[in-house]
Amino acid sequence: MDSFFSYLIYFILFSVSLAVILLASRLKSSGVNLPPGQTGWPVIGETLEFAFRARMGKLERFTEDRMKKFSPEVFRTSLMGENMAVICGASGNKFVFSNEDKFVTSWWPSSIKEIMFSPSLFGSSSSRDLMKPSIVILEFLKPEAIKHYVGIMDTMAGKHIDMCWSSNINKELKVYPLSKKYTFALSCRLFMNIEDPEFVNKIFDGFDRITAGFISLPIDIPGTTFYRAIKARDNVQKEIVKIVRTRKKELTEKGDSAGDHDLVSQMLIKSNENINMITTRINGMILASHETTSTAITFVLRFLAEFPDVYDAVLKEQMEIAKSKGPEELLNWNDIQKMKYSWNVAKESLRLLPPGFGTFREALTDFTYEGFTVPKGWKIHWTVHSTHKNPEYFPDPEKFDPSRFEGQGPPPYTFVPFGGGPHMCPGKEYARVEILVFIYNVVTRFKLEIVNPKEKIIYNPTPMPENGLPIRFHPHQM
Repeated sequence: MDSFFSYLIYFILFSVSLAVILLASRLKSSGVNLPPGQTGWPVIGETLEFAFRARMGKLERFTEDRMKKFSPEVFRTSLMGENMAVICGASGNKFVFSNEDKFVTSWWPSSIKEIMFSPSLFGSSSSRDLMKPSIVILEFLKPEAIKHYVGIMDTMAGKHIDMCWSSNINKELKVYPLSKKYTFALSCRLFMNIEDPEFVNKIFDGFDRITAGFISLPIDIPGTTFYRAIKARDNVQKEIVKIVRTRKKELTEKGDSAGDHDLVSQMLIKSNENINMITTRINGMILASHETTSTAITFVLRFLAEFPDVYDAVLKEQMEIAKSKGPEELLNWNDIQKMKYSWNVAKESLRLLPPGFGTFREALTDFTYEGFTVPKGWKIHWTVHSTHKNPEYFPDPEKFDPSRFEGQGPPPYTFVPFGGGPHMCPGKEYARVEILVFIYNVVTRFKLEIVNPKEKIIYNPTPMPENGLPIRFHPHQM
């Protein structure tokens, strides 16, 4: 039996490799001028090197090395079993962002879709719809809506710090896991109107397993990371389905006055999607919001602890706002608009350590870019790593310098942690407010002391400090 399966595996690898070779030779013989590059090993391509670079905290090297070797505009590779063109630089970003649904369309690896979508949705037309935010979600994330969440964010940030940080003053605290707890609890509150710590903790670990599955080998057998991610998805889905059904019943019985119109309530009231689709969207929103924002918060605090002059300038700005508030008065939308320098600090942190490395597209038709043809069906990858540390756009790119964002700021399409164009991340404003509210609550209470400035950064799949970023928090002497 073992020999049979070994033969089967070799046969599959040989067949796929032969198909790839035949396709490449056919394109070559047809005179198609493909982007320069290399495709690595049969089937797996350069996926292992991509994953290794990520694990070592040097993901940008994958892109930078190939830009130098092949072309600074576009190069060819093979990732996750797909022929892929990596389009680089500010011009490349503009091309991708400006040609959505004309030359390219959103694409996710099948392994990620399998984790994100239940079997009833995977591969269906509904799954394609779910890859894009709904009108209700876009409305929920508009600045006009977010201004009403500022007080809730401020309250929850204060409670979180009182409970998890203030009781350990002058001791080492690991920022990354604590910031994840905060952003996750906030997502549960705003998206589902859930504050029960028992429920929040119950599904928190499940979401961690789901995230880990995104960069695992897609082998769905017991014991693998991918298998655990699928099981976690199923368990989380069951819990959130209960929430959605309960909220639907409350809305039916009490009308629109039930709850405070969290995202679940708004989706039930305003959309025609079924419970399974609403649950899947909520899962996606929690994954997208808490993982990336907690990463951003973590590294902002790291840089504040590492650069005292930057911290002092942020403290001055935030204390001016704090002094203008009455006792127990919460932050409001106008206060957020005054945090200009603090946001520049956050943006410089996002430049150096962006939570996401980029996204993928699929070519809808053959198109030409910089003299090279990208065939229909090929996958497109745009990445922050072709611009964020490029000295052409950011002189002395490794230096932490918030002043880069003063005045006109960097050139268009060079600073792209949220993407760009008509399909820019709709959660940009949500993330901005959440980060700034947390900065306010930390720096107005504590002086920060970094424990290990050289702590290694790894990717899983977002960047994270290898040891959780230990920092000592010293309360201000009043």
